[in-house]
Amino acid sequence: MAEVTRVPLQPIAKGSLTKLWLGVIIAVLIGAGIAWAAAPKGFSIDTIVAGDGATPQVGEIAFVKYTGRFADSGEQFDSSNDFRWPVPGIMPEGAPFPVEEGATVPGFYEALKSIKVGGKYEVYIPADMAYGDEDRLNPQTGEVTIPGGSDLIFEMELVETMTEEEAQRRFTLLEQAMQAGPPAIPAPE
Repeated sequence: MAEVTRVPLQPIAKGSLTKLWLGVIIAVLIGAGIAWAAAPKGFSIDTIVAGDGATPQVGEIAFVKYTGRFADSGEQFDSSNDFRWPVPGIMPEGAPFPVEEGATVPGFYEALKSIKVGGKYEVYIPADMAYGDEDRLNPQTGEVTIPGGSDLIFEMELVETMTEEEAQRRFTLLEQAMQAGPPAIPAPE
């Protein structure tokens, strides 16, 4: 008949149980940190290049070069590169945005009030500060351009700000230049 060898159990060393529980707590905290990092972010502005100019004030017009992308895929959905003034030199580069509530999505408005002329920024806008749960449609085609619930990232460069009066004066000059047509080019002799 086979004999069973008995191995006596050693008593648990003093403090081992405390170390075990500390290890469990640390593992839980690390797991919570990873879950927090993977969770959707809130509104944020990261500075790429610090601006040294003024911050737009409510009631002004901000001229912004921007690119908008979806946060989840990185796919671009909009860009100020598509925007061109018909007569160069009268207006600053970039697309004009009134700095007033309701003129654009809340996250873009908050960003405009926080950035400085000459600066470049990356702005994370959660869906609730962008277009919410509603699909954004192209008015001409009816196609969905921004699906509901989309978090957005904008790379923004604030080119210039001006008062609404100055912008209106320049818009009038632009309109006059467009009505005058292109400058006459003398015929070769």
